[in-house]
Amino acid sequence: MIIKLKRLTDDAMVPTKATDGAAGFDLYLAEDERINCGSTVLCKTGIAIELPRGYEGQVRSRSGLAKDGVVVANSPGTIDSDYRGEVGVLLHNQGSYDKILRKGE
Repeated sequence: MIIKLKRLTDDAMVPTKATDGAAGFDLYLAEDERINCGSTVLCKTGIAIELPRGYEGQVRSRSGLAKDGVVVANSPGTIDSDYRGEVGVLLHNQGSYDKILRKGE
């Protein structure tokens, strides 16, 4: 399967697999984000993708963030095969303190 990817900024990070056995690819923040307790923020990745017709991309919470209360708000988030805009991730902070995420995380 071929997935086309376009970096929308020069410093956008291409998704990677952490290990050979990883089920999916890790996405990275294109800019710093502050997510206050109880808030939901649309986080930019700086990339756009083109999936084959009939397929979808899914965005899921990561355990490292979830342990601090930061989860994908609409988990799993769906990227439709005909969507061509920037991939964004709706992150919700259900934790007990504000969370600052850094570009590249």
